Amino acid sequence: MSAGGTASAAAAQAPLAVLPLLAAAGFVTGCGIRLLDPLLPLIAHDMGVTVAEVAVLVTSFAIPYGLCQVLLGPLGDRFGKLRVLVLGVLLYGLAMGVCAVAGTLGQLVALRALTGALGGAIIPLAMAWIGDNVPYEERQATISRFLTGIVLSQLLTGPVSGSVGQAVGWRGAFLLVGALAALTGIGIMLRLGGSLWRAGVAGQAQLGFATHRMLLRRPAARRLLAVAFLDGALLFGGAFPFIGSYLIQGFHLEPWQAGLVVAGFGLGSLLYTRLAARLVRRLGEIRLLMLGGGLLSVALLAIALAPGWAMVAVPQVLLGLFFFMFHGVLQARATEVLPEARATAMSAFSMALFLGQGVGSIAFGALLAHGGYQLAFLGSAAGILLLSLWCWRGLPPERSAV
Repeated sequence: MSAGGTASAAAAQAPLAVLPLLAAAGFVTGCGIRLLDPLLPLIAHDMGVTVAEVAVLVTSFAIPYGLCQVLLGPLGDRFGKLRVLVLGVLLYGLAMGVCAVAGTLGQLVALRALTGALGGAIIPLAMAWIGDNVPYEERQATISRFLTGIVLSQLLTGPVSGSVGQAVGWRGAFLLVGALAALTGIGIMLRLGGSLWRAGVAGQAQLGFATHRMLLRRPAARRLLAVAFLDGALLFGGAFPFIGSYLIQGFHLEPWQAGLVVAGFGLGSLLYTRLAARLVRRLGEIRLLMLGGGLLSVALLAIALAPGWAMVAVPQVLLGLFFFMFHGVLQARATEVLPEARATAMSAFSMALFLGQGVGSIAFGALLAHGGYQLAFLGSAAGILLLSLWCWRGLPPERSAV
């Protein structure tokens, strides 16, 4: 166990006892990411602007979330992953609450950027802490349990925030997420006790770019970051965000109907969290990654060629399962590429995903403009298949080789 993983003696003695609270922290982070999906029209009406103008609120969360990983990872390694995570959750909850009193779009954009920057301290540091405290053989299954919170946020945030927004206004949705985040942070502190703050400095990691240079000097780390970037480009920024608009424009579904179909991804993801341990045990990491990537490609191909919306709904559920079969292996490997500075490694992994997402959305949009949804989804299907083959040849077969 690395020095950065000893922020709390209580946590080190029973690492899984705090896992449900870390999953709750992942849940409130996921809520922040998806909170605005049904609220943009309400915010636009309240502030007297167009929906196109308030769409900047989505980007204003995502960009700081990704860019601040450069700082948050070394902070976690230097001062303790759970310390920085708890501070991040508490401040994130406070910033969410302050968003509810924003009087102008400019104020809300600035506060939304602050919530993104603070929210970036939660998921990567939680995974890095799991890497410190859980043996590698059990790590992917443990991460899958942590991911349950994020998956549930994908399923519940849209319907709940939409209902709250309809009942009491969009400000109520921000207050709800802020309160949940604050309670989660307090719960982690109570679970770990005063030792979370009384312990000395957790590690000797530097706050500059020394640990990033150390990471980039390792060939396996460079390959993994490149794979994460392409993963983000092909899926996070490429295929996944456009399935809803494909259903609306291609099959003339109402937005709420398209939302229900897209939510199927969360059901498949939830299935993965129940099956992860058995899948890893029976298949091993590389075969699990290859199978997940190959089936992802088939599912995207089926969506591209679907004759009706019902033929999109079934692959959409399977996408959640196949994606985490592929992506889960990458997450587990990321916890091991720099064991002496895991928070830096996980933050770099997260930043690569977000940068890839930005590039992928542009590339997918270009394909969409030139050949329609079918060509764009076919491009993503071919890309993820090639990426899986590259992982098969490029990633070490055993974690000891990472």
